[in-house]
Amino acid sequence: MEIGGWYQMKQILLVVKGHPYERQPFYDIFEQMQDVDYTLVEQPAAQALFSPEEAEPYDAFVCYDMPGIRFNADRAPDFPEPPTRYRENFEALIEAGHGFVFLHHAIAGWPAWERYADILGGRFLYMPGRLRGIDCADSGYRHNVTHNVRVVASHPVTEGIPEQFQITDELYLSEVFTDDVQPLLASDYEFTAEHFYSARKVVEEGKMFDNEGWQHAPGSNLIGWCRTEGRSRIVYLQCGDDPEAYANPHFRRLIKNAINWVAER
Repeated sequence: MEIGGWYQMKQILLVVKGHPYERQPFYDIFEQMQDVDYTLVEQPAAQALFSPEEAEPYDAFVCYDMPGIRFNADRAPDFPEPPTRYRENFEALIEAGHGFVFLHHAIAGWPAWERYADILGGRFLYMPGRLRGIDCADSGYRHNVTHNVRVVASHPVTEGIPEQFQITDELYLSEVFTDDVQPLLASDYEFTAEHFYSARKVVEEGKMFDNEGWQHAPGSNLIGWCRTEGRSRIVYLQCGDDPEAYANPHFRRLIKNAINWVAER
C-alpha cells in the first residue's frame, strides 16, 4: 500500500519454537522480504500476544511453532491443554478478523485442543488420536523429498506462482479436513504409508525412519490451502523444513502472498 509516496510495511509477528530448525536461514526469508517487517517471539512467551489488544500492532501472525507438546526421552510425549485464557483470547482474535499464516510443523500444535486443528484445517498426529469422532493413526513424515507442486486454484496466495514448480522438502502423511479448506497447492508425491515413516515410532520408541508394522490410510496430496474462520483468513503451507526449502523462491513468494492476503481484514 502506498501512502504519500511511502510504502506501508506489513508488520508481522513471527512465532517460533517447539520444533528444531536452522534459525538464520529461516529468518532470512523475512529479512529479505520487501515491505514486511517482522517481530520474533518464541513460545510460550508468544501466548501473551494472542489477544486483540496485544495483536493490534501486527497485520498478521506467521506461526512456525509447535505448542502443546512436551517430548520425553524415555516415553511418549505429553500433550498439555492450552490455558483457558489463551484459548479465549485466540477465539477473540479469530472473531476480530486477525490473519494467520501457519507453516510446516505448526499443523502439529496443541494436540490436546481439537479446535486448533479445526482452525488450521488439519492435524499432524505424533501419536494415534481421535479427531472429529474418528480414530486416527499417528501421522507419517518423509524428509528430503524432491517433488512437483501444482497450483490448483487461482487465488491471491498463488499469484505469480508457476502452474507447477519443484521443491525438495519434508512431506507429511497427516489429517487434512478437505471438506473445510480451499485447496491451493497439491503435490505429485504418493501419500501412502509405504512412502512415509511413523511419527509414533520416533517419539515413543526412538526409531527414526521406521514404518515396520505401521498402517495409515492413503492421505490427501494437498500441501497448501486457505480458509476463513470467524472473520479471520487462514493459510497453511506444508512447505518449510530446512534451508533448501527456505531458499526456494516460489515458497518465499507464497509466504509473502499469504501474508498480504490474510492481512486484509
